[in-house]
Amino acid sequence: MSPAVAVGLDGSPESLAAVDWAAREALLSRAELRIVHAGDQPPYDHESVPRPAHLLLDVRASLMDRHPGLPVAVHQVPGPAAAALSAVADEARLMVLGTRGPGRAAGLLLGSVARAVVARAQRPVVLVRAGFAATDEDMADPSAAAVPHDDVVVGLDLRDPHDAVLGFAFDAASRRAVPLRVVQGRRHPADRVTVTALRAWREKFPDVEVIEQCVIGTAGSHLADASHDASLVVVGRRRRPAPVGPHIGPVTHAVLRHAVAPVVVVPHE
Repeated sequence: MSPAVAVGLDGSPESLAAVDWAAREALLSRAELRIVHAGDQPPYDHESVPRPAHLLLDVRASLMDRHPGLPVAVHQVPGPAAAALSAVADEARLMVLGTRGPGRAAGLLLGSVARAVVARAQRPVVLVRAGFAATDEDMADPSAAAVPHDDVVVGLDLRDPHDAVLGFAFDAASRRAVPLRVVQGRRHPADRVTVTALRAWREKFPDVEVIEQCVIGTAGSHLADASHDASLVVVGRRRRPAPVGPHIGPVTHAVLRHAVAPVVVVPHE
């Protein structure tokens, strides 16, 4: 079994959407789903939401009732939420968090906890906006035929491509049986760059159809536009502490601010 897919839960609509997404990802990757409530703060401020222990057990029971083959563990972890979730993320295959998105055009609005985890985590972190829901048909059969057929989209820095980002994107497209759209930013239309970085990954994942999309300028706005027809957007974050703390980077920040589809931020050297 693969390392666990972890997801943060506080009872908010955003976190419940994240649980749905994470459960489907765990089924696809045949991994345990680890649901976590972090910190000493009470969960989402709504009178109908139970306290943390009951909330975790209720969500676990619901998932196991619908999907008996999905191993689900629940945990309460102490400490400030951002630090606690960052530590959980570093031990997981993937960390999934919910973000606010009041409308389809609104994209992802990062709260302080989600922003801190994205900036600190040493493993990939997925942001899922409120309103996302995996259907029962999707969840009942995690095969390629049951998941969204929109492309996986990845941003490629032609000057400095990273295997961690490309590897995640190719694997995600392969497991979903969808094309991989590679968005490449160029400074000038006449620029001609041979993307040798893709060659090894094409050979490793011959089942993945690769669609190369060359755009002028930085890729952030183009990736956000592409997210409207994507099942997942993959971007990178350099592990490089800034003087005032961990830094997300301008392209990744733009994608997180404006994307509609779930976005995974993959840290790299």
